[in-house]
Parts: sequence; structure tokens; C-alpha cells
Amino acid sequence: MHFGLSEEQQELGRAVRSLVERRAGQVDVRTAAASEEGYDTALWQTLCSQIGVTALAVPEEYGGAGFSSFETHVVLEELGATLSPSPLLGSGVLAARAVLLAGSADDCERLLPDIAEGSCVAALAWADERGHWRRDGSDVRAVRAGEAWQLTGVSTLVLDATGADVLLVVASTDDGPAVFEVDPAGAGVERVHTPGLDLTLRFGRVTFSDAAAVRLSGDADVEGLLGRLHAEAAVAVSALQVGGAQSALDLTVAHLKEREQFGRPLGSFQALKHRAADMLVRVETARSVSWSAAWASAQGSADLVTQAATAKAWCSDAFSDVAGEMVQLHGGIAITWEHDAQLYFKRAHATGQLFGSAREHRRLLLGA
Repeated sequence: MHFGLSEEQQELGRAVRSLVERRAGQVDVRTAAASEEGYDTALWQTLCSQIGVTALAVPEEYGGAGFSSFETHVVLEELGATLSPSPLLGSGVLAARAVLLAGSADDCERLLPDIAEGSCVAALAWADERGHWRRDGSDVRAVRAGEAWQLTGVSTLVLDATGADVLLVVASTDDGPAVFEVDPAGAGVERVHTPGLDLTLRFGRVTFSDAAAVRLSGDADVEGLLGRLHAEAAVAVSALQVGGAQSALDLTVAHLKEREQFGRPLGSFQALKHRAADMLVRVETARSVSWSAAWASAQGSADLVTQAATAKAWCSDAFSDVAGEMVQLHGGIAITWEHDAQLYFKRAHATGQLFGSAREHRRLLLGA
């Protein structure tokens, strides 16, 4: 099957790329990542209002644009290429999909319009103390308190936790896992920023102590939908990886053309040509497998879990290899703070662990 982008999808990618490049002249990646929010709020508001990046995969009846998750995948790849920090992965993908999969029509009507508009940043608290996104629940325990619910426990690696306007929490109950809505400013909720290797990804640790919660009341089997949500998250991360790998390749090729040694460009040496060609093969194969998984996700294919595991394993290794070659071929300047090579290297290793390492996904494939 051919996985080329349609004209509309290509135009979407170009629009995002143009907007990010224009804004980068005013606020660069390091400045945005070091801000209190962890991203460029002006850029985020423009992406939401002018392009509607958070609304793309949300149904029209809930304030969205009614497209598929593949269009969001295109946007994520462009943001990954520039390492632009944003709440799109945490809020526009993970949280929005959690509501759609686990929530009732009333839940969706209450939560999704603001998420789709970008005026509300939602965060999904799921990973346990060991940093695992389990299909059978989490380290947060939910118990009934009369007609209400209370949550107790800890969730780690929560994307955009400290700046979120609403928390969606995967918690364990006597009847199995469930998804809850929690007010992050409410009593019994403590959010702490967790510095990570990749400065462009903002993680947090959330502790719940008898925190009041509202259970999303959809009819779906939550344990089953957590498997789907995990697969969709892995596919979304592969988009960031492909975009980052492509930029790492482009920057490296430009360096090999410009940098001279022994009176000739580095790129004229046959051994370095071979290494650049290997980088190109890794990027193109990663894009193919990522798009295939994104298509499976958008179509709700029965083989989504295996496609997602294949994409996450392949793209994690490809980005890590390409980023490593980028550092090697740039020489000493690549490990300085001023050069962007170290940012791509860190992004490669951080996303390689996010929602499962390549080894974990290969083990999942063997089990399947």
C-alpha cells in the first residue's frame, strides 16, 4: 500500500513548519523549554487558533475538526523536526484519546471542546513508580466515598503535569482499571516537576492523597482500551522520532558539505558518504513504518498493537543511530551546549524510553 501524503496533508505540514520557523526567530527551543510553562505559549496559541492542531482528531460534535489521528501525526512529525516543545502529545493526543475511549457522551461534551480549542491543557497520569504504563491499572488506587471517588497513590512521567488545567488519571479499582477526572488545584493533589534528559519534554510527578475524583462513565472495557491507548501513544511518539531523525540527517549533510578538511569538503570522502547514506536509509524506513502504524491507528485496524510495537521499536533505534552519527560526524562541536546536535541526541534517548523501549516492544511482538 502506498502511504504518500495527500495534498491537504502536505499543506498542513508546510503550514506548521512555516509557523514554527517564523516564531523560532523570536523564541528559540532552549528559551521556550526553560520557561515556566515549558513551551512557547504564543506559538501554542497560534497553532491552536490558526491551524487547530488540537482539534484535528476530535469529532465535530465535541468541538473538533473531525479529521483522523493521521493528520495529528503529520503535525507531530513537523514539531519533532524542530524539537518544538508543546502540550500536543500530552493534551491533544493522550488526554483527548483517553476521554474519547473511556468517557461517555456527557464526559466528552464536558471535556473535549476546551481541549480541542487549546484553551485547556489536559494531562494523563498513568505511569507507575517504575515508569511503566500498565494495561491493568496503575499505582493510584481509587475507592468509593459515598457517591464520590477518592484517589490515593503516585503517578510518574506525567507529560505537562505542572501546567495542566485538568488531570485524567488511570487508577485501579476493585472492578479493574478506570479513568478519572481530577482538579489539579484541588485538595490532596501535589504536582512536582521532574527534570529529564530531554529539556524539551516536561514531565511531572503527581501524588494523590484522598483526592476527589469523577469517574469517566463510558461503556468500554478499560483494560482493553488501555492497550489501544498505549499503542496510539507509541505511534504518536514515533512521529516525533521520525521528524527529529530527518532534521538530524539534514543538519549533518549540510555540515558535511560546508566543513572542509585537507582542502576539500568532508562530504567528498567516500567513507563519510557511506555513513550519510546509511542515515538516509534509517530515516526513510522509519518514516514508512511510522506512517503505516499511523494509518492503522486512524483506521482502527485490528493489527494496531503489532504495528505500533513495530513502529516504536524501529523508530527508536533509527533515531538513536542517526542522532549518534550526527554527533560523530559533527566532531567536538556536537557535544557543546550551543550546538543543536546534543538536543537531538537527548531527544532520541528520551523518546526511546517513552511508552516503552525498543526491547519492550520487540518482546510484545514475540508475545503476539
